Amino acid sequence: MESKGTPDKKQRVGIITRNFFLHIHATRVHVHSMKPTYTFGLGIILGFLFLVMVFTGVILMIYYTPSVETAYQSVKDIVNIVPGGRIIRNMHRWASQGMIIVVFLHLIRVFYTGSYLGNRSLNWVIGVVLLIITLLSNFSGYLLPWDQLAYWAVTIGSNIAASARELTDLLGITNWLDPGGFLKKLLIGGEVVGQPALSRFFALHVIFLPLTMLVLMGIHFWRIRKDGGLSRPAKYASDKGGENKWYAWPVLMWTELALLLLVVVVVLFVAVVADAPLLEKANPVFPENPAKSPWYFLGIQELVSYSAFAGGMLVPLLYLVFLFSIPYRDREDRYVGEWFSGKQGTTIVMRSALFALLLVVIQLVVIIRFGWLRDWFPGISQWFVMLINPATITAGFFVVVAEWIHWKTRSTRMAALVLFTCSMVALVIFTVVGIWFRGPNWEFYWSVNQWPVI
Repeated sequence: MESKGTPDKKQRVGIITRNFFLHIHATRVHVHSMKPTYTFGLGIILGFLFLVMVFTGVILMIYYTPSVETAYQSVKDIVNIVPGGRIIRNMHRWASQGMIIVVFLHLIRVFYTGSYLGNRSLNWVIGVVLLIITLLSNFSGYLLPWDQLAYWAVTIGSNIAASARELTDLLGITNWLDPGGFLKKLLIGGEVVGQPALSRFFALHVIFLPLTMLVLMGIHFWRIRKDGGLSRPAKYASDKGGENKWYAWPVLMWTELALLLLVVVVVLFVAVVADAPLLEKANPVFPENPAKSPWYFLGIQELVSYSAFAGGMLVPLLYLVFLFSIPYRDREDRYVGEWFSGKQGTTIVMRSALFALLLVVIQLVVIIRFGWLRDWFPGISQWFVMLINPATITAGFFVVVAEWIHWKTRSTRMAALVLFTCSMVALVIFTVVGIWFRGPNWEFYWSVNQWPVI
């Protein structure tokens, strides 16, 4: 029974449908979708981090000049002269880093809850595209400060883009067909990072990528509503009407506003206590050692150190193909909305994670302790080095195990769990090694204190 002063059902529906901001939600939301441990609010957090980036980015654009002569000084002026500039830059930086972490966590959550199943395959594909755009958006912004860190990180990144040259060089066709060189020139406008690269990255960072992300996020949220809201287990699928549902207003909206406040407070706190890095001005004559790509590409850089083509092109492309194909290969709707697809899936995920951990760690121990093919057989053909390396061995083992699980369980979902889990564990390990354990000349060191003093 509605109490006096409380809007009745028709009034609440009217409030929602007449308000553009509220209209992005259905009038009612299932209680299962509101469980914190189901979604962790990761999708909404991503949206709010994007808003923080846009707001702070617009302010930074007022003072920034995209020129190799003035870019570095304009960033220094933002930090040291513009009132509040240091905090704004820090917020922009840490919000962008937060987006990288949260977008991967969101991908993991959606996969392990089977939220791409049913009629949601298109939205999964849009989500993977948004993951790629988030990475590119961060990478394009990396160069703008024009300091040593930015210059050499983008140099390494552009060299990874040109990794197909290892294959074309072996085939002897680079002079006629050079896709790696084409990608590199498309990215930075030449063979070295300079004004063309800065201009391209600035345009990508402030115009093309944000607008693309905004449009795709709008479609992504719209598809969630069109597909019946957030996914939920089969036992709730029959809930119709108002059964087990709450009104979006005011419950959901107050929850989201509280989450927005939390995101802003966390980003602001980090911005106050930790400054975004800014080294000396970029100098092409004196390379950083170690020269590292942005941290989210260090897993790929680790693989590239064994084989440019396999680690920088072949395996990453195969992984993207796998991500895009998941909802079209796996159509077992009985697992939708259920974490790890029940007990069997949970067991497979745990064993897959352990298997991937052991496989990758053993390979790294062998490589660090005893070297690899080139160290063992100095005269070996580069074809063997390109075809037999940690990138191809790891991917090959993962595919074999996934196919074995598919044959044993007759379940595409269980096979997808194996491949996804193994690849994520491997990505984390290779990234961790690249961040913390690679020093000058890409040698392995347990800590920075062990680095040689020059």
